[in-house]
Amino acid sequence: MRLILIWCCNALALIAVAYLLPGVRVEGFGSALIAALVLGLINTLIRPVLLLLTLPVTVLSLGLFILVINGMLFWFAGSVLRGFVVSGFGTALMGALLYSIISSVLSLLVPKKPVDRQPPSDGPITIDHDKL
Repeated sequence: MRLILIWCCNALALIAVAYLLPGVRVEGFGSALIAALVLGLINTLIRPVLLLLTLPVTVLSLGLFILVINGMLFWFAGSVLRGFVVSGFGTALMGALLYSIISSVLSLLVPKKPVDRQPPSDGPITIDHDKL
């Protein structure tokens, strides 16, 4: 259930980015859900490989190259999907930054799963010394 709520929060974050940046367009909530799913898959599958391949550049730039990678992946998702359009790389860079900030804030509002506490057992703990 929590995963579905976070997915919806990410879709709302995409709609907010489209509202705030004129170069990003999302046609509707359904398109935002699909784009959020694709962005999640891209960030899960492709981003780690790109981070590993560009590790020397990332180290030399003190980590700032990760912003470029995030922008490129955001732009890639906008060019692949119908209903989600990103006009250029600069817009993608700002869109990726806004998307991560807004989705992080919205994800904080989703309650975490409560920890199941087991009641203590009724009897004392016994140790069988013969099996040791």
